[in-house]
Amino acid sequence: MSAPSLILLGATGTIGRATLSELRAQGHDVTCLVRQGSGEKLPDGVKFLEVDLGDPDAVARCMDTRGGAAVISCMASRTGRPADAWAVDYQANMNVLNAAQAVGCAHFTLLSAICVQKPLLEFQRAKLAFEAALIASGLQWSIVRPTAFFKSLSGQVRRVQAGKPFLVFGDGTLTACTPISDRDLARYLVGCLNVPARMNRILPIGGPGPALTPRAQGEVLFDLLGKKTRFRQVPVTLMDGIIATLSTLGRVNRGMAEKAEFARIGRYYATESMLVWNPTTARYDADVTPAFGEDSLCAHYQRLLFGKAEAGLGDHAMF
Repeated sequence: MSAPSLILLGATGTIGRATLSELRAQGHDVTCLVRQGSGEKLPDGVKFLEVDLGDPDAVARCMDTRGGAAVISCMASRTGRPADAWAVDYQANMNVLNAAQAVGCAHFTLLSAICVQKPLLEFQRAKLAFEAALIASGLQWSIVRPTAFFKSLSGQVRRVQAGKPFLVFGDGTLTACTPISDRDLARYLVGCLNVPARMNRILPIGGPGPALTPRAQGEVLFDLLGKKTRFRQVPVTLMDGIIATLSTLGRVNRGMAEKAEFARIGRYYATESMLVWNPTTARYDADVTPAFGEDSLCAHYQRLLFGKAEAGLGDHAMF
């Protein structure tokens, strides 16, 4: 018996590509809804429909043409700009959700983010608004909130390899995470289609192994290179000053306002852990952060250092 057909959103992104690969390996009949002109980024043989996901009528026509038993959305705004976040993380997902309801899709799996636990940024509020709409939709749903991706922790690999110090905010122990690989996260997302314990639930998920602070991540890199550790500490107050300046300039200049938002995003990740927030203890808690998968950040760093993988930072490069 063949696996059911489904719709995949965000298939040209890092996690989306990994999810597409896992779906195909499991025999699913997948159709990807992609932005105009981006279908060529998909592997040969993949079925796709190019559509303006911001146009509800166009989305509805696509879903009528190629409705599936389920939807998996790995779609997210690329920049974190408020307008982009509300257009993509909220409205584009809403357009697909409405169309999915109309054609009788049974299940909607959403790739969200663990940082929405403490929503201080506009893109987090946009994600939460769609989460709420999905929960209220009447469809069976799964909301997956992963911790840090390997990609987001790879920005300093080349820097250290070139003999430069590893940059940390404060002393490098302000935050921690249990990073998860693209492959493991893809396996987890696809599992939401048939694992009852993952249905109608919000699912924080991290990778295997202990939580790592930025300092620990740097130590892993130096150890792999056989070099003495070198850290450069950046005070968080420096970012506060940059944000204040850009915010003031942003009152009269839209470009500066966007830069201020980027700086706020950077500060958030510099000061907030990507772990489950434990309301009982009022702290981030690695012990209650679920773990899944087999891939380690150390092994990922090894592949990057020895040319067996590419970081593919994209918009993560600004962090």
